Amino acid sequence: MTRISSPVDIARDVLPVVKQEAAQVDERASFPETGLQALRDSGLLGLLVPEEHGGLGGDLGDLVEVAQVLAAGCASTAMIWAMHCQQSDAVIGFADPGLRDALLPRIARGDLYLASVTTEPGKGGHLLTNQAPLHHAGGDLALQREAPVVTGGTHADGFLITMRAELDAPQNQVTLVYADRDQLEIVPTSTWDTLGMRGTHSAGLKLSGSVPATQMIGAGGDFRRIAVESMAPVGHLAWAACWLGTARAALSDVVTLMRSADRPRGLDIRSDLVSERLARIRMDLELVSAYLHRVRDEVLQLRCDGQSLDRPHIQIHLNTLKVTAAELAFRSVDRLVQLTGLDLGYRRDSVLALERRFRDLRSASLNYANDRLLAVTGAITLLDRAVRLA
Repeated sequence: MTRISSPVDIARDVLPVVKQEAAQVDERASFPETGLQALRDSGLLGLLVPEEHGGLGGDLGDLVEVAQVLAAGCASTAMIWAMHCQQSDAVIGFADPGLRDALLPRIARGDLYLASVTTEPGKGGHLLTNQAPLHHAGGDLALQREAPVVTGGTHADGFLITMRAELDAPQNQVTLVYADRDQLEIVPTSTWDTLGMRGTHSAGLKLSGSVPATQMIGAGGDFRRIAVESMAPVGHLAWAACWLGTARAALSDVVTLMRSADRPRGLDIRSDLVSERLARIRMDLELVSAYLHRVRDEVLQLRCDGQSLDRPHIQIHLNTLKVTAAELAFRSVDRLVQLTGLDLGYRRDSVLALERRFRDLRSASLNYANDRLLAVTGAITLLDRAVRLA
């Protein structure tokens, strides 16, 4: 009897390709083309796509586990894939049947890698407002859009783009639109030469073009609902999983070295100080993992029951997950660098690659800024008198 591979099994098969490319991708700040092709060929771009559309029919639990596996090899590749899945979830949940039937088989086949266009000059990554308006012309939607950060945008096959609903609409009335690459004129406006996550190739783009009105995702001006029910929760779960997977692999590599015959003399496994430092690193990752899986289960249950995620305590849990994972994953690798020292932890050519993971995880608190989320969480806290904890 032939065993059907699980999404995690598939990810483990792809992992060597992703891992082999990681150092070069980081060194050159180049997009992981080989890794993306492996993800296309494996079917993992269609992880969340229902089986009736040719996808793997996975859920957010699968997303969380696969993201950790991929991030162990290359954090940039994992983040690119995770954000594609975030966009896929919005199409699955909110596109009209005709558009869904057209896009989902392409995603499942690996032909359609989706990028997200939500940033804008002057507002940064603020998700729920937009300045650039859609222009309605008969049955078409004309758009001109500039975005300073578009993860993988120069390599994407299609885009989900936020726009102000129309010329006279307020900036918080936002519409989400799908556009195929060949429906747009795409002009790069910046390069991507950053401290970490260099392979995400999140350069700025200027997009212009016209698409049929049937390529609107959800109702006009109703992007907030898509953000609350899909983009934000899926994004926070996926990002946290990527950061946890990166830090977890770093600890695994250090522990493996410490247990080997090649252990450096400076890492005395009989030392109480070394044990105490390892314990604190492990505690941070245990806390992130436990909270990630608790919030994942909470979101999965509400979705399964057909209930909305637009509740103060759910939003608090999701925001807390993002901030906590960003802070503790980075802190754990920072502590690993301290533990392993200048030669093993700090050098770029170290066998442990802690330096790269340190730089990649430094971006976590900036990827939709923790400060912004904390301000929102503080305000929402006043709406949850019962203080419903995760």
